[in-house]
Amino acid sequence: MNDRLTALKLFVRVAQTRSFSAAGRELGFSQPSASRLIAALEQNVGAALFTRTTRAVTLTEAGASYLDRVSPILAALEEADHEARGTGELRGTLRVGVSSSLAIREVIPNLPRFMSRHPELQLELLMDDHRQDLVHDGVDVAIRFGALADSTAVARRLISWPRVLVAAPSYLQRRGHPATPADLATHSVIVGPGVAPTSWSFRKDRRVMSVAVEGRLMVTVNEGAIAGAVVGLGIMSTVSAGCAKEVASGALVRILTDWDMGVVELHAILPSGRAAKPSAKAFADFLVDTLHA
Repeated sequence: MNDRLTALKLFVRVAQTRSFSAAGRELGFSQPSASRLIAALEQNVGAALFTRTTRAVTLTEAGASYLDRVSPILAALEEADHEARGTGELRGTLRVGVSSSLAIREVIPNLPRFMSRHPELQLELLMDDHRQDLVHDGVDVAIRFGALADSTAVARRLISWPRVLVAAPSYLQRRGHPATPADLATHSVIVGPGVAPTSWSFRKDRRVMSVAVEGRLMVTVNEGAIAGAVVGLGIMSTVSAGCAKEVASGALVRILTDWDMGVVELHAILPSGRAAKPSAKAFADFLVDTLHA
């Protein structure tokens, strides 16, 4: 029975990583051993679960259906073990997908409290500013800005932060302070992740204004955009938490503070139903408490 459970866990990771060697390494098997375990599982099931070529490993139709049924069962088994212990102790490995900037600024500084509370839990932070695929990348919980796009997942709102405009004092001394959003048309703009490079929208009282901006510097990660703003390359838009340290130190200055650019919501994205791990739910709870504190 234990061999069958191991084979099922391996099957799920092969399906997610599309690699026998990568999945085998995670679970302590060589590539040949992983292949043999999956072959034995396929024999027991009575169907081919993967199509193997020299370039790729992909699920068959039967394999995709099997994955849909097996994943919630393994998650439910882990939850049953967790509840049976009755201590709230979390075990195993939790894979968290998170942007590099959010991880560095908000998540990692607060991790000691979470990890000391759960000493048997291993945490993997997949720090990537591109959105991870929960299934393919084997992500147990993804921390994302914006609304839920994946209908097969569940979003839990963690917090919302206002979007702000900032620039370095050196830039403002050289180019002047914009007095209205319309003034931005004559300024250099740094376009960071998740920001449309063509226009920014503002609201004040009942007035709504959309301003076309020209991004001379486009950066795919928030930390790069912040670094560019600090050295005076232009004005950037980010969430308030994304530049809090620089604003507090005076390295960046907020501008057009009487105009509202809206808020950006932060969500924890978990697999739907009982497929979510207890540790993933606990991590989302932890982030809610931490971010609001």
